[in-house]
Amino acid sequence: MRIAFTKMHGLGNDFVVLDGRGDPLPALDAVSAAALANRHTGIGCDQLIVLEPSASADFRMRIFNADGGEVEACGNAARAVGLLHGKPATVETKGGLIVTSPAQGGISVDMGVPRFEWQDIPLAYAMDTHTMPLAWEELVHPIAVNVGNPHAVFFVPDCDLVDMHRLGPMIETDPVFPERINVNVASVIDRSNIRLRVWERGAGLTLACGTGACATAVAAIRRGLVDSPVRVDLPGGSLSIEWGTDDRIVMTGPATESFRGSFDPAQFGIDA
Repeated sequence: MRIAFTKMHGLGNDFVVLDGRGDPLPALDAVSAAALANRHTGIGCDQLIVLEPSASADFRMRIFNADGGEVEACGNAARAVGLLHGKPATVETKGGLIVTSPAQGGISVDMGVPRFEWQDIPLAYAMDTHTMPLAWEELVHPIAVNVGNPHAVFFVPDCDLVDMHRLGPMIETDPVFPERINVNVASVIDRSNIRLRVWERGAGLTLACGTGACATAVAAIRRGLVDSPVRVDLPGGSLSIEWGTDDRIVMTGPATESFRGSFDPAQFGIDA
């Protein structure tokens, strides 16, 4: 028995997608997910995406980071899955229900309503999430927001000058974030444009992060730095983020199918 997969990416943030909406897939765990994600001995990806039937939506999307940890949300993967599905869909995720639909410029995703309460991030103890009284060297006073998964957003003069390979893992694993954190460093160019780099928990520095773009746009709008909609430029490309009067975040951007293939599950410790 071989298992089919589709390799996809959203602005260079790449995924291996396994579709179990028809024929059920064998059970996957953190070890097998990490083995498939390994770029040297597996297929290679930032995230492994598993599609399954859902009782509350058109289908369910499970997301495993490259280290095998299962996470709540992934905006770039949502666009990729929306492209694969080919028509509007409601999608169940661990972070809540999202809606994908074809749009000019790619795929639009209704990412839901952001959360700002300290216990919703979550943080280890109560504090102001709008201007957190914390600093890691030159990165100071982030804003914390949960957009299906947790993000800390730092606004800096030039995000390209921040040593993310050193500071990213330091902040990601700080005990103040009991479920770890995605680390965003952003520079506001003008009221319509932001530049952004993201250190993703469990994946490292990525070319693009959809939820990071959403979190950063919301943080900038909340602080009065930009207007909605705002363009967020990441190393892999650009996304349009709108945070409307209904409090819902809509992300629009491209997604691409790279290739399709299959693998022997036994090679990755998967019982077929």
